[in-house]
Amino acid sequence: MENFEPVIVAFCCHYCAYTAADMAGSQRLPYPSNVKIIRVPCSGKVDALHITKAFEKGADGVYVAGCLDGDCHFKNGNDKAAKLVTYVQNYLEEIGLEPERLEMVRISAGMGDRFALIATEITEKIRKLGPSPIKTVAA
Repeated sequence: MENFEPVIVAFCCHYCAYTAADMAGSQRLPYPSNVKIIRVPCSGKVDALHITKAFEKGADGVYVAGCLDGDCHFKNGNDKAAKLVTYVQNYLEEIGLEPERLEMVRISAGMGDRFALIATEITEKIRKLGPSPIKTVAA
């Protein structure tokens, strides 16, 4: 497993998390290249189907990144996303997949350094968990 490089999908809201990722890139802050960013208008627009499809298509880990508490550009999309992530984590556990493979993070546009840190920490966590069992079944 030392050579295992996990595939991580990050659903990032346009206004905060995606901008933070862009800032991390502009500042040349290193974070794992295996984090695949999908920009969404709001973290609240991420659906359970998007998350489960990411796992089905080969993701070893997924995170939804939204605005900080009280700062959602669409009022409460980030809170809606957090509830969805909890719901899907429970579903993952029911089907025998570690719920730790899915996370909700909150970040503001100016936190490029935090985005890089989160991407690195989640990648390391998933690396320790190993490849997704879904990937081995689908292959």
